[in-house]
Amino acid sequence: MKKTDKLAVVALGGNAILRGEEEGTIEQQEKNATETLENLIYLVRDGYNLVITHGNGPQVGNILMRNDSGEQLYNIAPMPLDICVADSQGGIGYMLERMIRNVLHKHGIKKNVITLVTLTEISPNDPAFNHPSKRIGKIYKKDEAYKLSKSKKWIFKTTSKVAGGYRRVVPSPAPLKIINKEAIKMLVQAGNIVIAAGGGGIPVYYDKNNDVRTLDAVIDKDKASALLASDIGADELYILTDVPFIYKDFGLPTQKKLEFLDYNDTLKYLENGTFAEGTMEPKIRACLDFIKKGGKKSVITEATKLENRTFGSKITMKYETAHG
Repeated sequence: MKKTDKLAVVALGGNAILRGEEEGTIEQQEKNATETLENLIYLVRDGYNLVITHGNGPQVGNILMRNDSGEQLYNIAPMPLDICVADSQGGIGYMLERMIRNVLHKHGIKKNVITLVTLTEISPNDPAFNHPSKRIGKIYKKDEAYKLSKSKKWIFKTTSKVAGGYRRVVPSPAPLKIINKEAIKMLVQAGNIVIAAGGGGIPVYYDKNNDVRTLDAVIDKDKASALLASDIGADELYILTDVPFIYKDFGLPTQKKLEFLDYNDTLKYLENGTFAEGTMEPKIRACLDFIKKGGKKSVITEATKLENRTFGSKITMKYETAHG
C-alpha cells in the first residue's frame, strides 16, 4: 500500500443485498449488490484500499429454516448456528466478490478481490448471554416453540410480525477482537479488496486449553466493522444504510439533518436518546468507538452519495467544516 493510499472499511447495510418485500432470489440479490458496489468505484478511483463487510440477517434466517425443514422432512442432521453463519459468509461473500469483479472489469480497473471467512472473539461471560434478545430463524406457533424450547433448550420471544407467533432469540455479545485481523491487514495492504467479517463474524472464544470454541450467538455487524477498522488501522469507516444522513428526531416535525458532527456532540445526542434504538443508535455507537480508538472519520450515508462525499453524515474527533 502506497503512503498516499487511504484505507477504509465499508459496511454494507441489509438493503445493499435485499430490499423491501423482495423474495430474495439470487437474481434480486445480485442486482441489488451490483447497484451498491457500483458506488464503491468512486472510493477506489480516489485511492482508497477497501475492506468490505456485510450483514447476513435474512440469509442466515433462510439457512436456519432450511435446517428445520431438512430435519423435519428428511431427518437430515441440523447444523449449529456458527456453521450457518459461516455458510452465509461464504455464500454472500462469493456473490459480492463476483459482482465487484464484474464492476471493476466494467470500469477498466485491475484489482484482485478475496473473500475471507472471519472469526470474531467474544467473551463467554458477556452479560448478553443472560439476556438473549436477537431474533433469528422462522416464526413458530406457540406449541411448536414450547416443544423446541424443551428439546433443544432454545429461548423464544413473541414477534410483532405474526399475531401469536414466536421466534428464537440468541445473545448478541460484544466483539472483542477480529481473529483474522493480521491476514486481512496483510491482504488489503497488498492492494486487494477484501470481503470479511460478514454478519459480524463467527462468534468464538478460547477455552482454558486455548482451543477455539463457539456459542450460539450473533454479533452486531456495525460493531464488528468498527472493531475491524480499528484493528487494521483504517483511516475511515463507512456505514452504508438506507438514509443519506443522520437525523435528530427522525420522523418527527422537529426532524433536523446532522451533517457535520464531532465526537463530543454526537455522544451528547446519543446520551439524550436522539437516535432510534435498534436502528441508528448502534451505528452511531460503532462510529464513536472507531473514532475513540484513533479513526480519522466515520461516515453514515446511503451508497449513492459516495459519488460526492460532501454528502452523508460525518463524525470526526473535532468539528469538521464542509471543506474539511
